[in-house]
Amino acid sequence: MKFIVLLIMAMIWTSCTDSKSKSTALQNRTTYLSDIQESEGYVLMKTTCYVCHNPESPSHDKIIAPPMAAVKMRYSMQYPSEEEFVEAIVSWTMDPQENKALMRGAVMKFNTMPKQPFKEEEMRKIATYIYHNKLEEPNWFASHKKEMHKNGKMGQRRGRP
Repeated sequence: MKFIVLLIMAMIWTSCTDSKSKSTALQNRTTYLSDIQESEGYVLMKTTCYVCHNPESPSHDKIIAPPMAAVKMRYSMQYPSEEEFVEAIVSWTMDPQENKALMRGAVMKFNTMPKQPFKEEEMRKIATYIYHNKLEEPNWFASHKKEMHKNGKMGQRRGRP
């Protein structure tokens, strides 16, 4: 009888230990895959988005689209969860239309973003990377943000409540 009890206890202990190591292995694999996706998202962002949203532009007058840091800041305010944020960025980039624009000031300055031949899967990687990481800001961005958004409101046309 003691042998059976010891055998059962050994089996339980082994299964718990095995399940912990499986859980750790799964967590490590998920982290690894997440790191790869973030790296892919960064490379894709640099090669596709930074063509227009370049953080190295010398001034606000010489950029042809708002910096990605501004895009992140505005979308994060409206869509705080990762799922909402990613869906909103993907929806906009796959079919940019003025009536769907969240950044009205940017549309007034730069016009609506032209439709691009983006792949949805790549846009999801980019949007996920943007959500989880601090983005490069142009040298002039902080002073521009302060000047344009003195009252703390964003995404509204000047002169409107």
